[in-house]
Amino acid sequence: YDPNSPYSASKASSDHFVRAYGETYGLPYVLTNCSNNYGSYHFPEKLIPLFINNIINNKPLPVYGDGNYTRDWLFVEDHAAAIDLVFHEGKNHETYNIGGFNEWKNIDLVKLLCQIMDEKLGRTSGTSQELITYVKDRPGHDLRYAI
Repeated sequence: YDPNSPYSASKASSDHFVRAYGETYGLPYVLTNCSNNYGSYHFPEKLIPLFINNIINNKPLPVYGDGNYTRDWLFVEDHAAAIDLVFHEGKNHETYNIGGFNEWKNIDLVKLLCQIMDEKLGRTSGTSQELITYVKDRPGHDLRYAI
């Protein structure tokens, strides 16, 4: 682990808590780490559903920094299947990394969403891209988040 922000440190610390508890009390455990999920019932404040809603409502699409941060995207049903597999067949005390092998720069994903939504909404191509607003970067923002 090499966390560079409080958020990533909190993620890493959860693994340490599980290991410590399991070892202290002799309990079985497996750990999974995943990349960004997307799919049905995605929380509305997350990037994909937020930007779709903003495009529909002609609201700004806030992109941190220059938008060149890379994220790996994992379909939620694939993630669920992987967790089920680890639960039933994983080895005790092991860690399993679950990735989507689907890396996108944030700005490229946002532009794709704009293109798709322009088509679905019957808008002129490029209309939604005008909503992209570059905003000040967050402190400790990871350049790449992928497994």
